[in-house]
Amino acid sequence: MKKKIQIIEVGPRDGLQNEKTSVPTAAKLQFIKDLAHAGLRRIEATSFVRADRIPQLADAEELYRSLRHEQQGDDALSQTTLSALVPNLKGMQTALEARVQEVAVFTAASDAFTQKNIGCSVDESFDRFADVIRLAGENAIPVRGYVSTVIECPYAGPVDPQRVVDVCKRLLDVGCFEISLGETIGVAVPDDLSRLLDLLIPHVPVDRLAGHYHDTRGTALSLIFRSLEYGMRRFDSSAGGLGGCPYARGAAGNLATEDLLYALHRSGYETGVDLDAVIEASRKLAATIHKTPSSRVYLSAEKKL
Repeated sequence: MKKKIQIIEVGPRDGLQNEKTSVPTAAKLQFIKDLAHAGLRRIEATSFVRADRIPQLADAEELYRSLRHEQQGDDALSQTTLSALVPNLKGMQTALEARVQEVAVFTAASDAFTQKNIGCSVDESFDRFADVIRLAGENAIPVRGYVSTVIECPYAGPVDPQRVVDVCKRLLDVGCFEISLGETIGVAVPDDLSRLLDLLIPHVPVDRLAGHYHDTRGTALSLIFRSLEYGMRRFDSSAGGLGGCPYARGAAGNLATEDLLYALHRSGYETGVDLDAVIEASRKLAATIHKTPSSRVYLSAEKKL
């Protein structure tokens, strides 16, 4: 069990939301199906947000309904949990109509970041998603919690680790089954993460934590391996290295799923995911959006290195 790793694929939501060119719903649907067939069993498919806030995800309801329909005749997709980010009551009501399987709520460890991102303080963000968690509970839908800027904020600078601990404890208290630690701008090195985990793990069980590390400065994999030393076994990644953050200028995408798989498999960890199939999924999407993936493993495969 110590060698088994669970990967949460966030490319269809966290990755595509930052793309300027509109991605057809059919292409998103195929991308998610390809990722499921590669063996990824947790995929964040979309976000039920206002279309004017993130136009790329304006088709959330259509996409999610299509996915739920496809699950009925697709063995791989039927075994895959399709989650969606839900910011507020209205989004949750729409998500329920689409028969959502799992939802995620979003906050941060920095008031400056939540103000820029969602126009409120961290405390106010909890007020906003209180109804989401209530409705999720009433409908037996699991809730995941995102905490952004766990190391540093692009507006306020370094973040006090105790602040992260406090926010994570609140997320557990309101009913989140898992907390994703967002290193949003990709500045951290392993010792930065250790300072946080040393303080956090005595208060939040390590099996309730996931790492969500952006690769802006090429340090994300080093954070993965430091996390493994602490017993973390769940990690977010984005096929092809897609993504960034609309409210953190210059931040690169989440760690590429291909790069994460290569490093884990080479180190003897088990993921249940076919690396070659993920590369092919990224290749097909890249042809649609006319963008070369940033994944180093993808690029080496294309060059047949």
